[in-house]
Amino acid sequence: MNIRAALGTACAALALTIAMPAFAHGDGETVTPNFTHAIPNIPGKSLTAVVVDYAPGGASPAHEHAKSAFIYAYVVSGAIESQVNDGPKRIYHAGESFFEEPGAIHRVSRNASKTQPAKLLAVFVVDTGDTALTTPVK
Repeated sequence: MNIRAALGTACAALALTIAMPAFAHGDGETVTPNFTHAIPNIPGKSLTAVVVDYAPGGASPAHEHAKSAFIYAYVVSGAIESQVNDGPKRIYHAGESFFEEPGAIHRVSRNASKTQPAKLLAVFVVDTGDTALTTPVK
């Protein structure tokens, strides 16, 4: 399955999914589970999508994801500052995207604006059964 197909599936799920409870990982950040489904042609893998809403100035703590997780992140609105592993910090604007490879550490994930909200769609390809998708880095 290519990324474009995965994103298309996740976007379609946005329109079809029943609302699920939201939760916070960081200060000024809310994560809302959006979609999860086994990938029928890749046994043992599932596609999971979450929406991350950042209040103005909101941020997630440094974190890592399930060791099996490949993440495609799409900025829906606003601007997100991100740093994965020891790569450069970069600001992504609405319509831009980035990815995280399995085992990556997401060192910086925050709203780049102190005055406007921002929204991110994160699409995970993970081993079916991985339930702890995000773990803070100590």
